[in-house]
Amino acid sequence: MARYEHLPIYKAALDAAVHFEQVVAGFSRYHKYSLGTELRQASREVIQQVIRANAARERLPQLLKLRDDLEAVLVLLRLAKEVKAFKSFQSYQHAAELVVSVCRQNEGWIKSVDQDAPRTSVPRRRESSGSGPRPAPG
Repeated sequence: MARYEHLPIYKAALDAAVHFEQVVAGFSRYHKYSLGTELRQASREVIQQVIRANAARERLPQLLKLRDDLEAVLVLLRLAKEVKAFKSFQSYQHAAELVVSVCRQNEGWIKSVDQDAPRTSVPRRRESSGSGPRPAPG
């Protein structure tokens, strides 16, 4: 299995997950066990997806899945902000900044993987040698 502890994206995802664990503890009981649980689970899934992407031979599909997972976390964050689950705006802002940092690193990783991928040329359809449309038979 590939090592992942050294990856900046792993460290950033772990920081975000730890922050969520601490912040969700301050949510009201209603939000802690509904929205808070989803946030915590989604942040753990992001960490697992980083590990899977690092270990994968074909990283692009894993990184695209990570992009979707991060978008889900951002939606949950926005929802938590709207229902006033966060104790302060600064808490929400810090959480959003952590997740956006992971998003940016993921996008950079996607670009580097996409540039490294061998380009397969798609054969072009040959144009007819005549100028203009062919007459209809008959």
